[in-house]
Amino acid sequence: MDDGEHLRTVLWGGALLGVLFGALAQRLEFCISGGLREWWRENDPRRAAAVLFALGVVLLVTQFLAGTGRIDLRESLYYQPTFSWMLIPLGGIFFGYGMILARGCGSRALVLLGDGNVRSFVVLVSLAIGAGMALTGPLAQGRLNFTEKTSITLETFPPALPEYLAATGLPGVLSWLLPSLTLAALLIWAALGPMKLRRHPWQIAGAGAIGVVIPSGWYVTSVLGADDWDPVRVESLTFVAPITNSLEYLLQSSGISASFGITVVGGVLVGSLITSLATRSFELRGYKTPGETLRSIGGGLLMGIGGALALGCSVGQGLTGLGTLALSSFLAVAGILLGAFLALRGPLWTRDP
Repeated sequence: MDDGEHLRTVLWGGALLGVLFGALAQRLEFCISGGLREWWRENDPRRAAAVLFALGVVLLVTQFLAGTGRIDLRESLYYQPTFSWMLIPLGGIFFGYGMILARGCGSRALVLLGDGNVRSFVVLVSLAIGAGMALTGPLAQGRLNFTEKTSITLETFPPALPEYLAATGLPGVLSWLLPSLTLAALLIWAALGPMKLRRHPWQIAGAGAIGVVIPSGWYVTSVLGADDWDPVRVESLTFVAPITNSLEYLLQSSGISASFGITVVGGVLVGSLITSLATRSFELRGYKTPGETLRSIGGGLLMGIGGALALGCSVGQGLTGLGTLALSSFLAVAGILLGAFLALRGPLWTRDP
């Protein structure tokens, strides 16, 4: 490719994936926090089942790409051999509690903003501020200090399940085929069987499509973005740092270059907006009480700080990260689920406005 052509391909690829994700999420009301709320409080597992089904597909696609050598996940953020055993699950708890408080994670807020929900703008700005504080702002040094004091290095224990199985002597093909097929089968069976997603064929189709869109980012950044002289960062869909970077880009684009994550964020917003206008579901909605505003600000700040500590959000760690079978992603997701439980059913239970 010509100089810069691979980067333009990555940017357009990110925008396309964002549009597809935004459109699908808008029509399906795809939401991890909403799914947990309806499942744990209202005993309606439909939306949670769609997330599990999507995760099963993400696992299959990601491990197929990795196992056949099309992508190298060792270059991704999730395969770091050193990570904080404390901050990753703690950040997950903050994020999980915050997404319930704000009634949606970062990706859901983008979709809702495209759907006319102006409350989501407050969530997104608060999330960007919280993440910025933890990544490069006044909380950054404390984060780095705690990371250094609580980090573990997996010298003899590889950072992901397939690599661990390979290290134990399992043949290379089986080391990625066995865990990915087993876990994907369990997730898909749980969604279609006990959680009865089989009664909603359109939800199955949409969740499956989302399950293909999410890991496609690996192909865009690692294959289409491959360049020996100017390599693109290998990544896929995640939303905490990209939302923060998008706000920075809007404020000072003359000094910041566009990235895959920024175009994904813009694509999600555009995809949701186009779909909501086409289906005539677009409707401006705002706050009714000051309490709702405070919940959005508090939830957004917690998600931003938590996502920075956990190295990802409910999509970035919960779908993209788990698709890599990285051990740190399991820790982060455990924290996210615990934080959501504390907000929905636990001692820190919060009432819906």
